[in-house]
Amino acid sequence: MTVITKQDVYDRIMDQEKPACPHCGQMMVIWECPPVTFSDGLGWGTPYLYVCFNDECPLYLNGWKSIMENYATHASYRCICDPTSDTLTMDCMPVFSSAGGRGSIVDEEFEAAERARIEARDEGLEELESLFGRGDADSILQILLADDGVTEVLSRAEELIGQIGELDVIEPIRSSEFHDDMVREKIDGAIESIHERNHTKECPFCAEIIKARAVVCKHCGKDL
Repeated sequence: MTVITKQDVYDRIMDQEKPACPHCGQMMVIWECPPVTFSDGLGWGTPYLYVCFNDECPLYLNGWKSIMENYATHASYRCICDPTSDTLTMDCMPVFSSAGGRGSIVDEEFEAAERARIEARDEGLEELESLFGRGDADSILQILLADDGVTEVLSRAEELIGQIGELDVIEPIRSSEFHDDMVREKIDGAIESIHERNHTKECPFCAEIIKARAVVCKHCGKDL
């Protein structure tokens, strides 16, 4: 009988293409299984797994609410795949924080990309705070509309533009189609902050900006 060692499994993984997560499409990474039992207590069945560590993966994002509603526990799921299976069957494992399991990643390519992402995040946040300190809403708006940064940077840009942006930034923001789900979800909050500071609102019929106390739109004449 041929004995398959841990090194044999790792060599096999390195020789094959990593799969994409079926929930978000992002490339999965190589993860070393910890020396603890899993699921039915019989172990992981393999020394390595492919795991999706994309924090914007729908499985991961929706998992927090699902587990809380069903089990009253603060946890979520990560998509996993056994690299030794012929069909690369997908499954999931529970995690209890965004950092859960990250210490067992052995994928050098992923780790290099993650370091670059963290560096870009830190630099982006530092730049935003500097712009905010100078009251430079225009530059913050440009960073937000470029929509090509790290999620944390774009989210912070939304918060800051909500604090110092004027009414003229609302239309460019409304007209942008942000690719990041988290950024899209926070857009309304940023715009609401701008309206609160200026005592305004948008007409639900013509989308023009009017006074918050208005009962008839001065632009289209509709009753509000």
